[in-house]
Amino acid sequence: MIKLVVFDLDNVIIDGEAIDEIGKLANVEEDIAAITEKAMQGEIDFETSIKDRVQLLEGTSIEDIEKVADDLPLMAGAEETINGLKEKDVDVAIISGSFDVVAEKVKDKLGVDSVYTNSFTVEDGKLTSEVTGPLVSGSKLDVLKGHVEEAGITLDEVVAVGDGANDISMIESAGCGIAFNAKDSVKEIADVVVDEKDLTKVLDEILNQLTTEEENEAVDDEETEEAAEASEDADEAAEEVEEVEDAAEESEEADETEDAEESEEASEEDNAEDKKEDKKELPKSEFVLADTMEGVRKQKDEKEAEISKVADEREEFNKIAKEQRKIRDELNASLKENLNKAIEYRNERNEINKQVEAAKKARNEANSKIKTLEWSSGKRDKIKIENEIKKIDKIIETRVLDIKKENQLVKNANDLRKQLMEIHEDESVKTEAQELKKLSEEEHEKVIELSEKAQEAHEEMLTYFRKTDDIRTAADEAHKKFIEARKNASAKHEEFKAILSDIHVINKKLGSNKPKKRRNDNKGGSGSNKNREERERAEEIFAKFKQGGKVSTEEILLLQKYNIG
Repeated sequence: MIKLVVFDLDNVIIDGEAIDEIGKLANVEEDIAAITEKAMQGEIDFETSIKDRVQLLEGTSIEDIEKVADDLPLMAGAEETINGLKEKDVDVAIISGSFDVVAEKVKDKLGVDSVYTNSFTVEDGKLTSEVTGPLVSGSKLDVLKGHVEEAGITLDEVVAVGDGANDISMIESAGCGIAFNAKDSVKEIADVVVDEKDLTKVLDEILNQLTTEEENEAVDDEETEEAAEASEDADEAAEEVEEVEDAAEESEEADETEDAEESEEASEEDNAEDKKEDKKELPKSEFVLADTMEGVRKQKDEKEAEISKVADEREEFNKIAKEQRKIRDELNASLKENLNKAIEYRNERNEINKQVEAAKKARNEANSKIKTLEWSSGKRDKIKIENEIKKIDKIIETRVLDIKKENQLVKNANDLRKQLMEIHEDESVKTEAQELKKLSEEEHEKVIELSEKAQEAHEEMLTYFRKTDDIRTAADEAHKKFIEARKNASAKHEEFKAILSDIHVINKKLGSNKPKKRRNDNKGGSGSNKNREERERAEEIFAKFKQGGKVSTEEILLLQKYNIG
């Protein structure tokens, strides 16, 4: 991740060479420019060049230098570039062999975080021939290393932008080196080359890298989040399965209990003693009988019609309860199936994500090895010799030399060309680099393909989890309707029992006015058999009633006949 961008100052942040402009104050600009060019080309070391140039400025007014510094133009796009980097929370530093009198003004104008430069030595308001600072004898890389160490970051998190030979050390060592309108020697070692005098082109390159890094981080974050979500999904799924199973078990236990109670009641009704207890369970009747027998019989007809209606209503509620119970149980079964399916897709996604991580690791390891091998195949030596040959050729073409010196230069160039021809890139290293590049590309393809598959599995998992939510809602609704119907059926049953209790009072009144029949225990026949069968039939009807079954008017009359219930 890019955390710092470090710029050279002259011809990068400002459009010009500060010391050349200062040289105009002492009328030595041409001499200074010549030394500057040699330093930029790498023909003389920077320490020598800076000391030689400052000596030429001895006696120059520091006040005049500050005025020149105020007027130095910024490079096109400098403000937009620095602001764009700050918006991305990237720190900005300037490391320059130029001077603090210029750099501090630029720092204030642009809001640069850190500046490392040299300083003039001033006495009585005028320059001496001395210069001090970290970049007189030290390299820009030394300064950069100190800065990153203090900032707690690494060189891989740095972008270095420069144009001259003294920038090579930091451009080569930074995570990304950018050559900005630079000399050929700088372009050769840079990761990115910008040949337009517009710093926004540099900003575009950096933002492109940031966008790529953010996308990669987003993928990694998403995978991390998905892993966390997968863990949560697993816990939730396990809880949901347990809840569904617990609910199903509770429902089954409740239903089994109810069935057992009903079965037990049916068995009890086969016992005469238990019948007496059943009669005691009927609510106490406060029913007021009519004054006449005709009125009592009319009351009986009304109660019989009323109890028949209540029995029908109770039966309807029992029917609804049975239907909703079936719907609830079917939905609960479907819920468990969907949860299991969601878990299957979750496990599949997690397994694919492991493969993605393995492919990413293999790809990154290959890329790291490629970077290590990049300069080990003789490429660095070839570039160095080619640059030396170019310098010699340029001297021969542009300068007037005596024949002896020219012949020596030609001989030197030819010797270098022979060396160049003898340099062969290490074929084994080159082959290894090519194989690593192929491996990196293959692993990257795997990352893309597997990531797509993982996403598909993730979407399927979410689909089934959403289905479980809908099914659970429907199952809960069916269970509520089941409970409500059971409550209504129970209420109707209590109402039925209350009416039956009133009918019992009426039957007693009507029965007490019937003439008693003489019982002949010594006689048997079809009449007594018929009565016994009817009584058994009446007891079966009462057993059915106790189980909540529907009782017809004819059956109620039979119960009344034998005074059952």
